[in-house]
This record gives sequence, structure tokens and C-alpha cells, in this order.
Amino acid sequence: MAYTALYRKFRPLKFNEMVGQEHITKTLKNQIISGRVGHAYLFNGGRGTGKTSAAKIMARAINCLNPQDGEPCNECEICKAMLTGSLTDVVEMDAASNNSVEDIRAIRDEVNFLPTLAKYRVYIIDEVHMLSTGAFNALLKTLEEPPEHVKFILATTEPQKLPATILSRCQRFDFKRISVEDIIKRLEIICKESNIDITKEALRMIAVLSEGALRDAISILERCAQNEVDKIDEDQIRELVGIPKLTYIKKLTTAILEYNAEKAIEEMQKVISEGKDLDNFLWEIIKYVKDILIYKSTKKLELYSKDEIDYIEKLSNTVDKIRLLQLIYDLSELANTMKWSSQKNIIFEAGIIKECLEMRTEKLEVRNVITNELPKPSNKTDIKEKNVKQEIRETKEKPETTIKVSGKYVPYWTTVVDKIKANGKIMIYTNLIGTKAKLIDDMTVGIEFPNKLSEFGKKVLNEYENRALIEKLVSMEAGNTMRVKYLTESEEEKPKDNLENLASKLNISINIIDE
Repeated sequence: MAYTALYRKFRPLKFNEMVGQEHITKTLKNQIISGRVGHAYLFNGGRGTGKTSAAKIMARAINCLNPQDGEPCNECEICKAMLTGSLTDVVEMDAASNNSVEDIRAIRDEVNFLPTLAKYRVYIIDEVHMLSTGAFNALLKTLEEPPEHVKFILATTEPQKLPATILSRCQRFDFKRISVEDIIKRLEIICKESNIDITKEALRMIAVLSEGALRDAISILERCAQNEVDKIDEDQIRELVGIPKLTYIKKLTTAILEYNAEKAIEEMQKVISEGKDLDNFLWEIIKYVKDILIYKSTKKLELYSKDEIDYIEKLSNTVDKIRLLQLIYDLSELANTMKWSSQKNIIFEAGIIKECLEMRTEKLEVRNVITNELPKPSNKTDIKEKNVKQEIRETKEKPETTIKVSGKYVPYWTTVVDKIKANGKIMIYTNLIGTKAKLIDDMTVGIEFPNKLSEFGKKVLNEYENRALIEKLVSMEAGNTMRVKYLTESEEEKPKDNLENLASKLNISINIIDE
């Protein structure tokens, strides 16, 4: 008998068997029970969250000869034919490989024919965002006015790539990432039925590594089970998925945080001598530093044992959040530099050694910018203060003009940042630490950054999902649909520079007031 992969063997056959998508399955069942099934559906969500499974269940449920509470019976002639893939009335198409106009025209020609056995002819189009522009145009007319015996179920991971004309003609359902606890419960059932012996810590590690995708979690479990070990533990999972030994990561990170260049060089030589992939190794260090920052901020952390968390706690007590945040930026830029370099070893070692050098002056300046703390006055600052006082005396006789150059700071910005943190979006939160928001116009809020925003930070904040979340929270607090604009240092200074040049020409004194 041919081997069946675990994720296919344990694919849900009814809505009630689906994990973590109750908000969707309940609605679909109610539509089926009431006989109000739409002609086109769009299932959106990350990989492995159940989009295709839900589409197949729905195709069976609306055609089942003996439906039970909106569920397919999976025993009748129609259900069995669908389960074996022999029913031609249900067509599954992968748009990633069938994305041409001709492929869609074939569907358009077929829809006019009545189904052979089932009540409805159902077209399930996976990864629909991969269709070409011409294919979308060909699909549009059929999707708008399909025959009564035809149903479309579209699935995608990137709905923003679909034309608005397609989106408006579909009932959209958003599949959310599956929680760690729900994944663990499902894996426990699979392990019990498949006689797989595994530790609870290993199950949690698999669930966290899957990032909300149940299919990925089952695939990792299956790969571990094929190693023919007595009991699966955390070390075997780390080795399987290619996570470098935590010992190397801990030691090198500790050396960086302690500014110990000699120790860092020693640890780097060990890693290089063992032929580790430096790109992956560096990203593991970045993730480890991020985890230290998360623990320092929330006192919560997954994927680590109790001893490892105790060590992280000790490290977090020796460093402030600003240092950790800056280190994430610096190492991320180092990773991007290494990507295009033919001398990865040299770039890697030089970048790590640079982070180990104590540059107290620069660190003090960064800290002052973010916390608004001023350094102790020195002789130089005394001289500057005298010069400033002299300039003030000289300008008292000049006519004074007050000009407003920026919008009013919004009071709810701290609430928005706190909600981002509460939602677990730590990468967004860390980039927004110390920021302020001001109203640019009735529909735009500008975000001011206390320090120069790195390229990595820009990438994080400009990701579609991240920007959409920020704008959603801002709109909720403002009570109006708002968009967000990130204000760079140059953008903020330019208006003042122009005004100061004008003031110099007119020989007047200008007070810059930020509202």
C-alpha cells in the first residue's frame, strides 16, 4: 500500500474537525443549512491554515445527498466520489501553474454544461493571486453572473494582489493563524493515533516553529518520526530543522553584550572551523537578541527550556532595551551586507568585532536622543550657552514672528503602541519605541522617530500587514479612517531650514512652535 503523508492522512473531513477557524466554519454551516450558499467565495489566510480543506469540505457539503447539520456525510455516493477524486463535477486548479487566459477560458466554456452527478459544479482555484491580468479579465464575467449550478471557491495567501473587481464579487473569509495551544492539541491526537512518542517540550517547539501553520507542524512531526528514535525531544527537532546549537549562539551573543572582542573572535573561529552557514548563523543570533528584548519587555518567551530562560533573564538584566534594539538593527544591516559579499567570513568577523568595541560617546548620544536626557555640562557647553544668550540679547530688538510648521501631536499614540505590544507584534513595537505622532491633515498622521530609522526598520514598518495594522489601530482611536506617514529626519528639518533662511533675509526673529 502506498505511503500517505501525515498531513493528508489527518486532513479534516468535516467542518467540526478543523482547528482554530470556528468563526468561519460556523458561518459556512449556517449558510448550507439555510440554503443561502453564495456563488463565489474567497478564502484568505497564511499557508497551512485550512483554506483548501475548508473548500473541499464545502464542495462535499453542498452536494451531499445526506447532509447533517451543514456537514457532509462522507458516506454517500457523491461524497465518496469526491474523496477519491473521481467526480468530474468538482475541479481543483492550481493557479500557480495554470494561470493563462486559455486556462480560464476552458473553465468559462465548461460552466455552461450541467453537472453529471452532483447538484453543483464547483471550481476550487488555489493561489488565485497568481493568475495573469488577462486571466482575471476572462474570469470576471463568469464570476459576476455564473449559472445557478456553478460555485467558485478561490483561495489565496495574498488578497492584496487581486483586482478590486474580483474581490467585490466574492464573499471573503479570513483564516487566522492557528494558536500554539490548538496546534499542540491536534499534534497530541496525531501522535496518539500514529504511536509517536514525543516530549511535551518537543511538541511545543514544533508548534512555535510552525508559526501558526498546522500543515507545517505536522510535516515537522513526520520528519522527526521517520528518524526511528525511541522518543522525540527538543535536540532532535533543532538538528532536524537546522537550528545551530544554542551553545554557540549564547556564547557569541554574551561576548557581544559584554564588549568582549577576544571571546567573540574565539567563538567565531569555532563556528567557521565547523563549516556552519554564516548567513543562517547570524540570523539566529539576531533572533536570539530579539528574544532577549521580548523577555525584557514581557517576561514571557516560548521555544526555550527553563534553564535557557534563566540564562536569558540574566543577560537581559545586564543590558538596556536601547542597546538590544540597536544591536538588532546593526546585525540586520550586517546580514544584508554579507548577502552581496564574496568574502562572507571577513565581513562577518569585522561586523561582530565592531559591535564588541566600546564607543561610549556614540551610545550616550543615542541614549540622549531617545530618552531626552542631557549630558552633564562641560566647558564647551558653557561656551555654547553663553553664545546662545548673546544671540538672544541681540535678537530682542528684532521684530518677532511666530510661525506654526507642524501638526498637533495626537494624545492616543501611546495607546496605539501599547496595543501593538499587547498583540505580540514585537518587531513593530520595538521600531516604534520613543516615537511621537502628529496630525498632518484630517486623514493623515505623521510618525516622528527619535533616532534615524534603519533600512531594516523601514522594511519592517512598510510591510503590508504591519502598516495595515498600524493604520487600523490609529483609525480606531481617531474614530475616522486615517493613513500613516513615516517622517524621516530630513523631512522634519526641511521646513524649519527654509523658514530660518527666510528669517535671515528679512532680518526677523522666528519662534518655531510644534503643535
